[in-house]
Amino acid sequence: MRYASLDIGLKRIGIALSLDGKIALPQDAILRKNRVQAAKDVSLFLKEWEIDKLVVGVPLGGSSEEEMRRRIEHFVSLLEYDKEIVYQDEAGSSYEAKDLIKGVRRDKRDGKLDSIAAKIILERYLGC
Repeated sequence: MRYASLDIGLKRIGIALSLDGKIALPQDAILRKNRVQAAKDVSLFLKEWEIDKLVVGVPLGGSSEEEMRRRIEHFVSLLEYDKEIVYQDEAGSSYEAKDLIKGVRRDKRDGKLDSIAAKIILERYLGC
């Protein structure tokens, strides 16, 4: 089974991939110019990799949980993807990702943070 995960942000969408259900690998983040373009790019990625299950990070708890979940679910509804979609708590994934790339030059990490957060979300789902 092939899995992908998304860390959906306002500027970028981090993506991670697992082809065996055991190892999650961060991919190049998708720059978000607008919702339609970003949804098209994500849909293309999911189709190219023949993804069986999509794991989407959502923030659980906190004052903005409902608003963020609504925005994320709306974006997911724009995807051309008809297989299983599950939501996974993303709490703290961005902080963990920041810790993992400490020491990397700022110009070398653009977009990597989002995809490493997506990798963490996928690892949580897979139980890695």
